[in-house]
Amino acid sequence: MLRRALMGAACALALSPLPLQAQEAWPSRSIRMIVPFAAGGTTDLIGRLVGAEMSKRLGQPIVVDNRAGAGGNIGAEACAKAAPDGYTICMGTISSHAINPSIYPRIPFDNLRDFAPIALLGSQPNMLVVANNIPARTVPELVALMKARPGQINYGSSGVGTSIHLAGELFTQLTGTEAVHVPYRGSGQIMTDMLAGTLPMAFDNFSSGWPHAREGRIRAIGVGSLQRVPQAPDVPTIAESLPGFESVSWHGIFAPAATPAPIVERLNREALAALASPDVKARYEELGITAGAFSPAQFRDFVAEQTKRWGEVARRANIRVE
Repeated sequence: MLRRALMGAACALALSPLPLQAQEAWPSRSIRMIVPFAAGGTTDLIGRLVGAEMSKRLGQPIVVDNRAGAGGNIGAEACAKAAPDGYTICMGTISSHAINPSIYPRIPFDNLRDFAPIALLGSQPNMLVVANNIPARTVPELVALMKARPGQINYGSSGVGTSIHLAGELFTQLTGTEAVHVPYRGSGQIMTDMLAGTLPMAFDNFSSGWPHAREGRIRAIGVGSLQRVPQAPDVPTIAESLPGFESVSWHGIFAPAATPAPIVERLNREALAALASPDVKARYEELGITAGAFSPAQFRDFVAEQTKRWGEVARRANIRVE
């Protein structure tokens, strides 16, 4: 009798699912990180920098796969539709995961429903800069100049619908001014025209604009963060003279929506640990990037808030990308 009972128990144990610790450990192979923008840009730089540190802790390589196009939509769609097994993650930005849903009429994914937010990796303010031949040294002086010349002053951005473009739209909305938006292919072209004095003003990422302003080649008159940037303590925030203005570019990691919660939590822990590493901290300090510290739930709430905020700015400006 006892023998039959033990045999029955053994059979039942053999047929039952293996406990979690006995299943294949994750990760057991390389992880693909889709970057929805071209190699060499800020999103690519952050993804590779943090991904390298995460690889050390995970014991598996994180392989970057650049899928640029459509303002980040091509790479984001590939991520949203990938298998939710923890072996595909992606970089996402204020453009791809907060602005695009409001400016692209047929976006192929839902930025809130189709992703599992993992971690906010970093943010940096957008900076308001003017050419040296513009007689404005402060935000109030620039606003006065724009009101004296309505619609006659151009401002540059790195493309339609970017956070830099919407920073300019928010600025004109809050100041009641008019300016002509001139989209460029990137920061390099913006700076070329500003240095030549043919582009009066622009918004740009701090890491792109500040090196030129620091050398006196252009003039930085405000940053879009709510606090001054340690690397440029004499440059005031735009909000100091224009309450309600905030424009910060951010970058984070996402996974397909159904990725198991334990994997999302593990990736969040390793991402935050990577941000605390000496190499990442030193590089971030050079670029004026502030590391994130959100949990996955906090990051989800942040993305929802950013989607609402910038969607309203885009709709007021009637920005659409066909």
